Amino acid sequence: MMNHIVVMGRLTRDPELRHTQAGTAVASFTVAVDRDYKNKETDKRETDFIDCVAWRSTGEFVSKYFAKGRMAVVEGRLQLRDWKDKEGNKRRSAEILVSSVYFGDSKPKDDGSAGDKPKAGKDDDFQLPEGFGTGGDSFAELADDDGDLPF
Repeated sequence: MMNHIVVMGRLTRDPELRHTQAGTAVASFTVAVDRDYKNKETDKRETDFIDCVAWRSTGEFVSKYFAKGRMAVVEGRLQLRDWKDKEGNKRRSAEILVSSVYFGDSKPKDDGSAGDKPKAGKDDDFQLPEGFGTGGDSFAELADDDGDLPF
């Protein structure tokens, strides 16, 4: 049996970091994931909002480096929870129990604003190292190469 899920989407809010009574860190966040197809009636893509729970160092990592609007690749297992609402009605929730989270976008540019959380956005200041992609000294023709492929 296998229970493995990977989704990529944007955080709908800043992660909420809490600690259990034993001091274990747990972060909760929601990822908005667009569907691959458009609704025939509205001609628009629908979005699923998927709850995620990350424990221990993974939760601390998400809380420290991710913020609302940031693209994330979330990997883990699907977990269903049964619970009762205030009126005593039985409810069921699906969430991802996160095993790892990856950045799905570029590192945001520091805009000098207050707060230590990175803001979502594209890093326009990124530049390739000098000589990258030009052949440079790191590549040289093989002297005994006849040009034939080995397969």
